[in-house]
Amino acid sequence: MGKIFTFSNQKGGVGKTTTAINLAAFVAKQGKKTLLVDFDPQGNTTSGFGVEKNQLEFNVYNLLMGECNEKQAIRSTMIENLFLIPSNIDLAAAEVDLVSVPFRESVLKRALSSIKEEYDYIFIDCPPSLGLITLNALVSADAVIIPIQSEFFALEGLSQLMNTIKIVKQRLNPTLYINGVILTMYDTRTTMSKQVTEELYKYFGDKIYTVPVPRNVKLVESPSFGVPIMLHAPHSNGALAYSALAKQFLTREEGEK
Repeated sequence: MGKIFTFSNQKGGVGKTTTAINLAAFVAKQGKKTLLVDFDPQGNTTSGFGVEKNQLEFNVYNLLMGECNEKQAIRSTMIENLFLIPSNIDLAAAEVDLVSVPFRESVLKRALSSIKEEYDYIFIDCPPSLGLITLNALVSADAVIIPIQSEFFALEGLSQLMNTIKIVKQRLNPTLYINGVILTMYDTRTTMSKQVTEELYKYFGDKIYTVPVPRNVKLVESPSFGVPIMLHAPHSNGALAYSALAKQFLTREEGEK
């Protein structure tokens, strides 16, 4: 049975899109049929695969609005087993256009329901906000993955995200759970990274993935080449971290070693 995971954090610049792209790529490399949904109007996930986001025939907004079907919205990527539903600035209109739609918070869930079983995993990259777009992602998801930068300001607003997840769980998606927390942009040289990590462990405990993603120039570069890190710099520290994270993710979800 396919499972849906949303990458959520309303704070921008925490490596959320980088994590969605590269975790999806390495999970697909493990032989899992994976669909990555770019659910951010900025379309950075789309650009990260070298797709020209302003020349799309169909995107996730068209899917939400019923202007195309699931098959028309999905496209293949350069990674075997990895598929993409792209996005662009059109999606920003969804915050307004969905207001008058019945059960507006479940539009994405309905759109993905017919294809969920065709994939082992569906990953949704959310915008850095807690609006109607992110709400749709949380309602459609089985679980949440929270990328957090190991800096003080990353802790601010975390309670708001947790409260939103709690409300969604109570009112709209009772089976929603937190799969885990991924530490990003980790710098072992700074006391702040260690202190923030300690605070996060107090709050999340074993929900935290034990592999932190280090600050890595190659990770920053790879989107400009339009490929995941595994193709841009497969032996870099960033690639090694996401490879290990993918294996840990599958261990959590499937008990695989």
